[in-house]
Amino acid sequence: MAAMAAPLLILEDITLTFGGDPLLTAASLQIEPRARIALVGRNGSGKSTLLKIAAGEIAPDGGRRYVDPKATLAYLAQEPDLSAFATVGDYVEANTDGHARSANWGRLFDDLALDPHAATANISGGEARRAAIARVLAADPDVILLDEPTNHLDLPAIEWLEARIKSSRAAIVLISHDRRFLENLTTTTVWMDRGATQHLSRGFKSFEEWRDKLLEEEETAAHKLDRKIAREEDWVRYGVTARRKRNVRRTQELRDLRTQKKDAKRTPGQVSFSISQAARSGKKAIVAENICKCYEGRPIVEDFSIEIARGDRVGFVGPNGAGKTTLLNLLTGELAPDSGEITLGASLELVKLDQQRASLAPDARVADAITDGRGDWVMIGDQKRHVSSYLKDFLFTTEQWRSPVSALSGGERGRLALAAAFAKPSNLLVLDEPTNDLDLETLDLLVELLSDYQGTLLLVSHDRSFLDRIATSVVAPDPSDRPGRWIEYIGGYEDMIAQRGAPPRARSRTDRKTADTKPNIPQPAKPIREKLSYKEKYALESLPKKINDLQAEISALKEALADPALFERDPTAFNKSATALADKEGALVAAEDEWLHLEMKREDLENSG
Repeated sequence: MAAMAAPLLILEDITLTFGGDPLLTAASLQIEPRARIALVGRNGSGKSTLLKIAAGEIAPDGGRRYVDPKATLAYLAQEPDLSAFATVGDYVEANTDGHARSANWGRLFDDLALDPHAATANISGGEARRAAIARVLAADPDVILLDEPTNHLDLPAIEWLEARIKSSRAAIVLISHDRRFLENLTTTTVWMDRGATQHLSRGFKSFEEWRDKLLEEEETAAHKLDRKIAREEDWVRYGVTARRKRNVRRTQELRDLRTQKKDAKRTPGQVSFSISQAARSGKKAIVAENICKCYEGRPIVEDFSIEIARGDRVGFVGPNGAGKTTLLNLLTGELAPDSGEITLGASLELVKLDQQRASLAPDARVADAITDGRGDWVMIGDQKRHVSSYLKDFLFTTEQWRSPVSALSGGERGRLALAAAFAKPSNLLVLDEPTNDLDLETLDLLVELLSDYQGTLLLVSHDRSFLDRIATSVVAPDPSDRPGRWIEYIGGYEDMIAQRGAPPRARSRTDRKTADTKPNIPQPAKPIREKLSYKEKYALESLPKKINDLQAEISALKEALADPALFERDPTAFNKSATALADKEGALVAAEDEWLHLEMKREDLENSG
């Protein structure tokens, strides 16, 4: 049996305190050669801090850090700082420890659309992020520590980075809010929770089921502790007083139980989203007919038509600079087309969340972002609420509503922007990168909320999983690379990929140089299958019965769980039924999605015939 390779980096029992409360109490991390580790946890749980300790950027208060003397490390911070370097090339090369320039460095700059001669003082946030990625990869290290590497990247860049990491020989530790990115890359998961780490020897795909099981077991243990305390209190209050020594011991045990309960750290609260919805709009929310828009002779939108009905959720994807924001502004009436016609539906109430969160004035109070500076009360639907109460739903403390926006973290600013947008009555929501800086749990709640939203949603996002769970259709650049051409695809992101054959790709620096001389040659359309396969026909016929059966089983399980005495009488049966209910509900969603996909495909084939 071959010996296991020695770890490249070890963190053991790491402790760290900022201010009064400990941030890390018993955190550990072991990185072995070619590891693929997802480091996950709520915002503020200490993930980034632990990664900085691993990188040697922060010294812990206690614990042990060991790094193999022969191993090289590269660390990607959330906010890369290029200010000490004149050009992008200087910044990238500074991390190579004197190694000779690699033959593929030019390709690296080209793939990331970076100009090595560009002045660092003039580059955008997205360019700074790509430069930081190039710096990490150019060093060819043994260990790569990545903190939110997909922030400010468009989808083509994310998929390029994903492929590059897959082919890397380095050990990788990833912090990311991009669910698909984590699912596709990781084989081990480390969960940061209440100052400590828990380890799962499987990738992120298995994490959430495992985490929920641990939390369920914790809740059961807390329930048992409460019952034990109640029994001990009864004994102390009514027990036989003659047995004084035993009374003293039992009283001390009761004190110990109460201390155990007091010291137990419960899971942090969850965001409680709600949207203030306006009256329903007209049935047709937006109709665009043959619209065009050019800037300096360059087509941004050319001959684009779309009909968006009330309740549709349309995603917009494509590389940075493709014109997504321009297209959104045209569709919402903020920008007039050069030609063509835009018709907005009756009674539209538009609320927009921009990517830069420009509506959040840094010097304003947090409360002012919700009330627009008009006092400390806000109407949410037909309910008047104090702004501090409303902000509690978004995990802000009672003190924070008076604080300036500039004092908030990136994740808190993201939550505040959502809180401000959702406080305004709307039936048309325009969200530009709403997932930026949100943790995975908050993202899940946002998905649930938007799925129940009765209005129309226009969404720009680079989060593939988010698009798959939300979008009813996706608008993307024409795969023939004709400038300004956009196509609507029915379904989510993966449905779009299946229909077009490939994701939208970014143009490299070389592509941009030759774009003006390269002819636009339309690609032949792929032939469409003329009929459903036997397997698809069988599924289409059998799925309705399966759906009915699942609905009946779910109803029976819900009825059983509604019995308030079930948990007291038989905790095992209760937990078993609760698990079965979650499984059946997941199977029902999958079956309904499969039937809908096949039914739409059948209709398309019949209409094309």
